[in-house]
Amino acid sequence: QVQLVESGGGLVQAGGSLRLTCAASGRTFSSYAMGWFRQAPGKERDFVAHIHHSGENTYYADSVKGRFTISRDNAKNTVYLQMNSLKPEDTAVYYCAARYVRGPYYPYQRRSEYEYWGQGTQVTVSS
Repeated sequence: QVQLVESGGGLVQAGGSLRLTCAASGRTFSSYAMGWFRQAPGKERDFVAHIHHSGENTYYADSVKGRFTISRDNAKNTVYLQMNSLKPEDTAVYYCAARYVRGPYYPYQRRSEYEYWGQGTQVTVSS
């Protein structure tokens, strides 16, 4: 089992940057693909970014491509989401998620494809 704890959220002005961190428990973190999702008030929880268990492959939602970067440090059991050029529409609770990798690379984007979730961290972007 994997436990995930997000941190790094906060209030930032439009155009600013934040880096979210997701710390994972467990000895087999390097066997898990990781994802970031976000949920704005009254909306569905949407996919943001994915990183393969090795860190070699990443995938992004079109809305964040070129602005956000997902990365991981398997030695520290940590995944990051660097968010630059933030916009008010990026305001949401951000969640990290984990999925045990059982086969070849695939950019998992559906909520149902992830097995473990953190509690979320609030990101608010003011205009």
